[in-house]
Amino acid sequence: MTHRLARGWSLSRPWPVTLREDGPHGAVVLRPLRRRDGPRWLQLRAENARWLEPWEATAPGEQVGAASFGEYVRLLSAQARAGTSLPFVVELDCALVGQLTVSQIVFGSLCSASIGYWVSEHVAGRGVIPTAVAMAGDYCLTVLGLHRVEVNIRPENAASLRVVAKLGFRDEGVRRRYLHIQGAWRDHRTFALTTEDVPEGLLARWQRTRDSA
Repeated sequence: MTHRLARGWSLSRPWPVTLREDGPHGAVVLRPLRRRDGPRWLQLRAENARWLEPWEATAPGEQVGAASFGEYVRLLSAQARAGTSLPFVVELDCALVGQLTVSQIVFGSLCSASIGYWVSEHVAGRGVIPTAVAMAGDYCLTVLGLHRVEVNIRPENAASLRVVAKLGFRDEGVRRRYLHIQGAWRDHRTFALTTEDVPEGLLARWQRTRDSA
């Protein structure tokens, strides 16, 4: 099994970057979202509409039409260049199966970021997203030099709760009416890790947990 950066990087230029881990269920890759991903991305979203829609963030009172995929990619790419976001797609054995975005990247006295993700139902439960979150978490805590990463999850989202449980994220409690989803402000539970929690690296800890299961 390997965990490697597939492109050169430095602290002064942390994007674009590609991360890869060869595990028991195949090669999991995080790479930048691109405009040419549009057909497959849209197909996945359509196929997984019922699986994903209960957890999708919405904007209260917003009535404008949805942005095109190209506009969506341009927005995320601009945020990545500004250093506030890392928009990855998730691949399993060269096939696009989901998305992971590191957002709310803040330096200074906070040095923190938030990780959000979705994955196609047909690969759920195979360790793809735990591996992706572990790789992204390590990148944030080592390459970016952040101190803390968090994941915010609706209490009803059992599949996502299993991801943070597998990775050993600390439950920091409920944020009341934290995010607008499906027409209402919804409670979320916050899970977090700091560099002190994973001195050996999050991916290394996940590999050990996964291999012993």
